[in-house]
Amino acid sequence: MLEARAHHQLKALLRQEGAARWPHHLTLSRLVARSLRRADQTQVRLSALSDPSWLVGLLVPLALSEAPVALVLSDELRQRLLQQELPRLKAVGLNLPCWEGESAPQGARLWLLSPAELAMAWQQNLLGERQLVIVEADELERALRQSLGIVVETRHWELLRRSLPAAEASLLALHERLSRRIFSHPSNPSLQIALSPEEEAPLGQLLQLLSPLPPPWPSWLESQGPGWTSWATVDPQLLQWTLHRQPLEPFEVMAGLLRKRGALMIGSELGGPGGTPWSAPAQAALGFAPQVTVHLGDPPLQDPLPIHAPQRQALPNSPDYGEHLLEHCRRLVLGQEGLTVVLIDDGPLRLDLSSALAAEFGSRVVHQTTAPESNGVLCCGWDWWLEHQQRLPVPGQVVVALLPIASLEDPLTAARVRALRLRGRDWFRELLLPEAVSRLQRGVAGLRRGGGRLALLDGRVRRRTWGRQVLEALEPWVDLPRLLPR
Repeated sequence: MLEARAHHQLKALLRQEGAARWPHHLTLSRLVARSLRRADQTQVRLSALSDPSWLVGLLVPLALSEAPVALVLSDELRQRLLQQELPRLKAVGLNLPCWEGESAPQGARLWLLSPAELAMAWQQNLLGERQLVIVEADELERALRQSLGIVVETRHWELLRRSLPAAEASLLALHERLSRRIFSHPSNPSLQIALSPEEEAPLGQLLQLLSPLPPPWPSWLESQGPGWTSWATVDPQLLQWTLHRQPLEPFEVMAGLLRKRGALMIGSELGGPGGTPWSAPAQAALGFAPQVTVHLGDPPLQDPLPIHAPQRQALPNSPDYGEHLLEHCRRLVLGQEGLTVVLIDDGPLRLDLSSALAAEFGSRVVHQTTAPESNGVLCCGWDWWLEHQQRLPVPGQVVVALLPIASLEDPLTAARVRALRLRGRDWFRELLLPEAVSRLQRGVAGLRRGGGRLALLDGRVRRRTWGRQVLEALEPWVDLPRLLPR
């Protein structure tokens, strides 16, 4: 049986290497082998920031199975698979042929896909009867939204004008009209301007009368309707803009992807409510109904996470919030021997805070760099930190200046909120708060393992009723009411 063969081969490989290893290798290999043999749907939840060496427990049963599989993973994990894990298998006589590219022959056992390539393969009906193994499943929704999105740059307008010279005058007039509307909007730090369907309608009506259209214009025409939103990114120096369009719910665009298909989902336990990577409507749209759900997390924590979250703090919209942050950050950094990470998404406020801290602590303070000093102060945004934290030293403390709650100034977030509001749903507790809690959990996962402390300087944690959910998501923790030198 495949499970027994995979268990035996992996055990022999791990014994031969003899190094300290992830404790769930054998369990994962049996789960993967069972899912492949039965062609059912299985969900495996790992702890955030798990050592990527767990990949070998996935690859051994894939090498022994004859089932055709499409493996969906990020570029970073793909490089590790190709450069480290496959040579490990080859050293013990296991060969795993991997097919890469936008298409694969029917006989190819393993087809490596990025989320963008998965979307393309699904749209072109190239997956056939392949089972799907999706790694980092909790990031799939965001990755597919970007992959399905359409970006129209200045060069695409030029290409359209040259392809259809008879419509050149009309296209130039429409482009000029859109430019006036975009640059008449009030500027914002993100340089993103939301576009309403009414503002885009004249362009869509003209394009429907023209053919053939060069890419990406056919895709832009097809992606219209209430399930999509558009915005422009402005370059104020060049006085140019780029048109973006993305789906609000990418799983609805790819509805039925997993229906009647064997699927194995491996992702962080900190995905959605209850540790599931996706919401119930998203799973229903995809056709994902796991028969087996297993949690392969870290052992229970011995010590709770120390959290400094004073009862009386300024709210982010108060005029003295910048001074509040500076005063508390100064006290937190004093006496701290290890790395301090200050997380804040508000760009101007983050730069002001970085400058003020640099005036106090000198070159120890850096902004979004992967080479901080051992006792440095690293100021960065949440997206940057979540992308780079595995390549940085474990911090001695993390300072959350602002919770990672998405701003309604972001056109995509505003459109998703508007769609929920029109259906009478609680958009904050159903969308913004769960996503913020998930990002917070992932942002402090390394800190929890390293024995550091967490400071929550966002006054809403203590002064809003939903702040309890934030603190409950960080359990186990212990209150640190007073700061002592470390």
